[in-house]
Amino acid sequence: RVVRKMAASGAEPQVLVQYLVLRKDLSQAPFSWPAGALVAQACHAATAALHTHRDHPHTTAYLQELGRMRKVVLEAPNETTLKELAETLQQKNIDHMLWLEQPENIATCIALRPYPKEEVGQYLKKFRLFK
Repeated sequence: RVVRKMAASGAEPQVLVQYLVLRKDLSQAPFSWPAGALVAQACHAATAALHTHRDHPHTTAYLQELGRMRKVVLEAPNETTLKELAETLQQKNIDHMLWLEQPENIATCIALRPYPKEEVGQYLKKFRLFK
């Protein structure tokens, strides 16, 4: 969870966060998915992102302290916004997973691999905490 920079830099340890962005409209009509289905989508995306990027040093550090993992779940208003975010992340070379629920092929959630907050926060500022 904490990545220590070179001692010579004098920098504080970086706290690693795994960000998830979940579609808010799936909880509302006409979709009206139950809370459990939404939680499952976030779990699928988070697990897939961790697995896909399991060899990255940030992911390795994040998984070494299972009891101290930090996740932040944000909301996207709809599928269009979620896909636009995925495109932006792709263009900026930010490792992530866009989860597509099957068999419908519906984009439901994006999970980033663990990152220091300072590295990705600027791309997620427009998204609110999921309520």
